[in-house]
Amino acid sequence: MRASDNGRVHSSTSTGPLPVVAETGHLAVRPARAAGLRNARADLRPALLTVLALAATGLLAGGLWLWLAPRADYRVTATDVVPVGGTAPAELFMADDGVFICVLAGFGLVAGLVVWLQRRWRGPLVLTALATGMLAAGVVAWQLGEWLGRGPTEQELSEVGATVSTGLGLGASAALAVGPFVAVLTYLVAASLTTEEDLGRPHDEVPAE
Repeated sequence: MRASDNGRVHSSTSTGPLPVVAETGHLAVRPARAAGLRNARADLRPALLTVLALAATGLLAGGLWLWLAPRADYRVTATDVVPVGGTAPAELFMADDGVFICVLAGFGLVAGLVVWLQRRWRGPLVLTALATGMLAAGVVAWQLGEWLGRGPTEQELSEVGATVSTGLGLGASAALAVGPFVAVLTYLVAASLTTEEDLGRPHDEVPAE
């Protein structure tokens, strides 16, 4: 045992993992680095599950995109393919991208809120998983929508008198960034409204030694 300058007595033995303050009887604070590594390992599994779950929601997003995006019908003639009911509006060919952006923005907003409400896993690792999962969801929705809403085949276009519909397609691949952007923005806004430094994350109790 030795006395410090301010009168407190500290243990000088090397057997204990942490110094003990004699006046209070409490263990000294554990290093923050060890706690951070422990949290990172604990967050790895929920982060992977977050990516997989969000990627699966791309199936729903793709179906919703197919359902909401407008289609134009055309009639095949002997010399041409003419729109049914007059000239098709030019906005129709930009509607696919617009609907896709709206769908991903909505999914990103919901995903950001749901992931934020998981208090136990709040942190940078799950935030990264949120962005990665939403990007995967966008790719799944894109590919599924174009596969289910593919345009007419050459055989269908050769049948005179047949009615065909325009296919579903994404013109701007930059639209894939909308989902991750909205999800991360939602998460960060919620984090900025939290006054606690640990984002309100519950602490795991460490047993006394």
